[in-house]
Amino acid sequence: MTTPDPVGGPVTFLNIFEIPREDVATFRAGWRERIRLVEDAPGFRGAQLLEAVSDDERFQLVNVTQWDSREAQEAATRTPQLRASVAEARGDQRQRATPNPGFYRVAARVGPTS
Repeated sequence: MTTPDPVGGPVTFLNIFEIPREDVATFRAGWRERIRLVEDAPGFRGAQLLEAVSDDERFQLVNVTQWDSREAQEAATRTPQLRASVAEARGDQRQRATPNPGFYRVAARVGPTS
């Protein structure tokens, strides 16, 4: 098993959102717009927005993006267009989300690809 490069290397960015269920649809639409702003950025590998299957879950949405490196993600998300879109979403009362962001790497794997 290879140890990931501590500085670069592939990373997954997770942002786990605590959000009222009634705000999920509006947030999902805004998420699509924001992903379009980074999908052509160098180092972008893909994105998913996971939605809780139960209204009772504390975290209703999980943003998952894969990047060549943390630096690639940080560069892509520093653009004025993305920053303006995020600021607009934070000010929109129909998207009352509390973000919980972080970078992660695979620590262990089980399954046919392991």
